[in-house]
Amino acid sequence: MSTQQQPLDSAEVDVAVPIPGEQVNRLKANSVGLVGVVFMAVATAAPITAMTGNLPIIAGSGNGIGAPAAYLFATLVLTVFSVGYVAMAKHITAAGAFYGFISHGLGRVAGMASGLLAVLAYVVFEASIIGFFAASFKQLASDQWGLDLHWGHYAMFGLLAIAAMAFFDIHLTAGFLGVALILEIAVLAAVSLAVLFTGGGPDGILGEAVDPLKAFDGVNGSMGAAGLGLFFAFWSWVGFESTAMYGEESRDPKKVVPRATLISVVGVGLFYIFVSWMMVSAAGRSHLAEAASEGTLFFAPLGEHFGDTSVEIFQWLVVTGSFACAMAFHQCASRYLYAIGREGFIHPALGRTHPRHGSPYIASFVQSVIAILLVAAFIVADMDPSVHLYGLLALLGTMAILIVQTLCSFSVVGYFHVQNRHPETRHWFTTLTAPITGGVAMAAVVGLLVYNMDTAAGAAADTLLFKLIPYIVGGFFLAGIALALYMKHQRPERYERMGRIILEDAAER
Repeated sequence: MSTQQQPLDSAEVDVAVPIPGEQVNRLKANSVGLVGVVFMAVATAAPITAMTGNLPIIAGSGNGIGAPAAYLFATLVLTVFSVGYVAMAKHITAAGAFYGFISHGLGRVAGMASGLLAVLAYVVFEASIIGFFAASFKQLASDQWGLDLHWGHYAMFGLLAIAAMAFFDIHLTAGFLGVALILEIAVLAAVSLAVLFTGGGPDGILGEAVDPLKAFDGVNGSMGAAGLGLFFAFWSWVGFESTAMYGEESRDPKKVVPRATLISVVGVGLFYIFVSWMMVSAAGRSHLAEAASEGTLFFAPLGEHFGDTSVEIFQWLVVTGSFACAMAFHQCASRYLYAIGREGFIHPALGRTHPRHGSPYIASFVQSVIAILLVAAFIVADMDPSVHLYGLLALLGTMAILIVQTLCSFSVVGYFHVQNRHPETRHWFTTLTAPITGGVAMAAVVGLLVYNMDTAAGAAADTLLFKLIPYIVGGFFLAGIALALYMKHQRPERYERMGRIILEDAAER
């Protein structure tokens, strides 16, 4: 017998009611406002990690001078995607975000399959970013303290610190992310403005760098290189959609989530385009590849304009920025595990919240254990924290999340136009044309990624994990379908709740 509460009319959102004798746990309401949600979303996108970790790869091995154009293309695609995404966010508020959206728009089976893919992505993203954090911290310790410890020490320190902070109220995380984000944006903006006001590098300010067609040009005319550049451009944004995950904890989520999403996408996009344009211009045409390969793309202009002390400060900000990014991904993964656990899938204990802090503390603990085990496996295998841990897990997670984003785009059409929900929101552009355009563009990026996987993986392309990536992604998707079908036939009361535990009082709170 279904326990789903039937909507009063087609404009209502169907909301699952608890199974008799079962209590639905809620995240702590009113914990964070618009600024806090924006900080967490932008921290997940991690401007300093994207610029210092991804831009050198895009400029050196991907699009070359066209690196800013790759960011421009990604900005346009993700902005179009966000139009439909925020339309859904106005009516569906849940910690599961993609999982809940797709469940409502394309059905419970597609929702569960997408939910497991999203879980996979966010679970591995924390470990991936910790790889970059560990490599950056190891370099800092060597340069500034003369200390030579294995990168694993820094990685485990980061993971344990994140686990401890995530146990408490989200205020603590939001506060730390806010401070780290302001500092890293300030330094990136300062060096970029210095390049702009001094006229650029040896070739001046390169106008061709922002030619949109350059997004499809690779170094040496290679389409594979162009695909690599676009992959890392999109990877630089992963996490912006996390705004919807904090809906239950935000104040007035029906307004906060849509605004925070658009602010994050457009704001981050414009910032990435400007900073990458200035750094490419500072290096110049003939020295760009060298600056990218030697890691001086940022450090050289920073030292030139602000002195050696600024370089040491920037090293610290790279470390704190990547730590903040890993923490934000931890929060995302925890909330996905929590959302699925709360509805009775995998294990209901995942859906419990802390009685005092309102945090998904059990899901957070599980995520910490998984991340520690993942990083430990790379340590035991004696792999490189940047090439293998950061690169391979980023490849795995980005492939998974791009597939989910593609399905999410089409779920907007299904929700508003096939199911005829919320006619007051339904619109030919925001809920039809934009989602279809965004979905097709996302699918094309997935195709580019699959086609150019060897190039994207670089030195890690010979590893077993690289070869298994498509099978891992496909396996999780099929496992989600199998779980949904099992629940449909064996646990119909659970099946009816799939993706349906939402924050029904969000509009009034």
